[in-house]
Amino acid sequence: MYQGKTVLVTGASRGLGNIIANHFLRNNAIVIGLSKSDYTFNHESYHHFTIDLSDPGSITTSFREIGKKFPKLDIVVNNAAVLTSQYSMIMPVKNAVDMVNVNLLGTFFVSRECAKLMRKGGKGRIINIGSMAATLEPMGDSIYAATKAGIQTLANVMAKEFASMNVTCNTIGITAIDTDMLRSHTPSAQEKIKEIISNLPVPRKAEADDVLNVVDFFASDRSSYITAQIIYLGGIN
Repeated sequence: MYQGKTVLVTGASRGLGNIIANHFLRNNAIVIGLSKSDYTFNHESYHHFTIDLSDPGSITTSFREIGKKFPKLDIVVNNAAVLTSQYSMIMPVKNAVDMVNVNLLGTFFVSRECAKLMRKGGKGRIINIGSMAATLEPMGDSIYAATKAGIQTLANVMAKEFASMNVTCNTIGITAIDTDMLRSHTPSAQEKIKEIISNLPVPRKAEADDVLNVVDFFASDRSSYITAQIIYLGGIN
């Protein structure tokens, strides 16, 4: 399915990023994984770069190396994110800053660097992993929801800027999925998530294939006319 394609996935060392990276590897892509922690897939087509996505300098340095090693880049999935669910008045400053730096600015800088490489190949797909938080706006998720809403806007603006290069930019608004991030929530936060899920038109957690289905749709060569779009899972609108 992805034979001859080079794919970059941020946050590839665990959770949803790991699932997405494995999906592309199973379908014959060359995969570049970025994460803050060291990680090595047991796969000859996987290449890992340890990078601090909250640091623009680290991103720029890593992409110099990526550009030297890989002649082209076809697809990027901006998945990496940090999440602290906490009410605004007690949110530690560092947690708020980390979410903005990784979730929003990290996505901006990675997308920009990827677009430069995609321009050389004449086309590309930028796919952002958004969140139901951006539209449901749950209490305790003020900064996280704002960053996820921000990457939707970011993708929509970049879609206009990159259209002449045949680079599309789209977003997937995922619901809760059983990953390390979800399991790290406090018991009270878990209960709130259950309540939110119970009120969805399709009242269940997302499964890996739900996300991968939309990733494949946006990544497809046939989706060259689809850009500046967001697909929410679970019936959110």
